[in-house]
Amino acid sequence: MSDQVISIIALVLIFALATFSAVHLGVLAIVAAFIVGSTVANESSDDIFSGFPGDLFVVLVGVTLLFGIAKSNGAVDWLVNAAVKAVRGRIALIPWVMFLVTAVLTAVGAVTPAAVGIVAPIGLGFAVAYGISPVLMGLFIANGASAGGFSPIGVFGSITNNVVERNDLPGSPATLFTASFLFNVGLCVIIFLLFGGRQLLGRIAAGGGKDADGGATAPASLRLDLPRALTLLGLLSLVAGALFFDLDVGLMALTISVVLTLVAPKSAKGAVDKCAWSTVLLVCGIVTYVSQMERLGTIDWLGERVASIDAPLLGALLICLIGAVVSAFASTTGMLGALIPLAVPFLLTGQVGAVGLITALAISASIVDASPFSTSGALVTANTPPDQRDLVFRRLMAWGLGIAVVGPLVTWCLFVVPGSL
Repeated sequence: MSDQVISIIALVLIFALATFSAVHLGVLAIVAAFIVGSTVANESSDDIFSGFPGDLFVVLVGVTLLFGIAKSNGAVDWLVNAAVKAVRGRIALIPWVMFLVTAVLTAVGAVTPAAVGIVAPIGLGFAVAYGISPVLMGLFIANGASAGGFSPIGVFGSITNNVVERNDLPGSPATLFTASFLFNVGLCVIIFLLFGGRQLLGRIAAGGGKDADGGATAPASLRLDLPRALTLLGLLSLVAGALFFDLDVGLMALTISVVLTLVAPKSAKGAVDKCAWSTVLLVCGIVTYVSQMERLGTIDWLGERVASIDAPLLGALLICLIGAVVSAFASTTGMLGALIPLAVPFLLTGQVGAVGLITALAISASIVDASPFSTSGALVTANTPPDQRDLVFRRLMAWGLGIAVVGPLVTWCLFVVPGSL
């Protein structure tokens, strides 16, 4: 039995054990990486730890710490009130505002973790204050990041278009961006209907204490004192640093948190305890194991098996499925760079349109980012109130796995089968 097959079997066992036992999934993944690495792959401990996502660890800890401080000192509540005033209290519009804000951030060049890390805590603050499903809000934010990410200057768009160009394939940046944006808008309409959006229609925030339907709201009025003003300035600095100076979001968030703690220590008390340590362990453990699978060549091995299929349309569907499933647990950016070249054999036959397949693959690999094992989903889960975190995790996991199967099939039918792109 090959190393690649063993690593796939081990991954299935990890999820089975986590489902039917009380063992933490992140711990299981790290143990699996140790066992497979030591017995099958002949890896040293340094090799195994090389897959640990230190940057993702810092992003998750830094962002949740910063917004723990922002929640403690009332800056989040102040933002909630300001945003509701901006939409004139129409609660049903708040998720759409969060979608557009996140899309704009990624469209102008913010990396997905940066955009989601900035918007998720604020959006989920709105969800708590106005009785919006945190699942609905989290999915809107994650899909907003995907919707904007394929703009010609977005990170996803830049990577995809560059890979297409390097492989001498025909491409259409405008088609890619437009199709991705509209697909995510359509997906959010479905999410809105499935996760309680209809109950929000017609509800108007009454300005304090209770909304028009009796739901709890944020405090009616909050003074913008020095700690809150400095926190808002820190959040603006986080946005500016990510967008214009390409600074690491996690490191910036930790730096801002330290400054705020030094300036106003009382408002930062207990913020470290609000970091979502269980979620951090979960995501980092899974990513560590998937990184080992990449080192073992499991992802490439799967791609080669697909490339050997004689039916181009079926092969195109399988590539989209692989991209979606793997991206739900790993880097979407990495998948875009790795899977597009694997599609070249199909594209050279002329039986599959290049623009259509690339568009389908790009959308399939990105719409699963709401999975709690992906960065966007992990940030949403980490910023969910503790009493709802397990529920949100399970719902996002079910959504991520479901969309990893349904999404590729839909994009394949829309963009590949017609053969017009």
